[in-house]
Amino acid sequence: MSWTYACPKCKALLNPNEAVVLVAQRGDDRMLIGFHPDPGNYEIFVPPGVPIEEGSRWEFSCPVCRADLAMEDSPNLCALEMLTGSETALIMFSRIAGEKATFVLAQRSVQAQFGNAAEIYLNSLINKKYIM
Repeated sequence: MSWTYACPKCKALLNPNEAVVLVAQRGDDRMLIGFHPDPGNYEIFVPPGVPIEEGSRWEFSCPVCRADLAMEDSPNLCALEMLTGSETALIMFSRIAGEKATFVLAQRSVQAQFGNAAEIYLNSLINKKYIM
């Protein structure tokens, strides 16, 4: 299946090729980072020699408009729009390195969840009315 990802703020397309491209920042480290476009595939593409420490918290932003992608009321999750065919969904993912938690939400329900840490966030999403 083919997914297209977009910034929820400016609607810029973020996966021109084989990866979803975002700006990643942690402290003084700032770079473009690529994520595998298949939800649940946690392969990342980083510049050579850049260490990604397990448990480290990263800031992600749109490379076009620079909007922060963190969820206001779920600070360890980021969100992008995900388009497939004529369907639009919201994809949320953890910004903690090594923490595997991804959600695909459409029509106020979880269409899919991936990763062994997803359960950590599920009740929070329900309580914040993202899903019913």
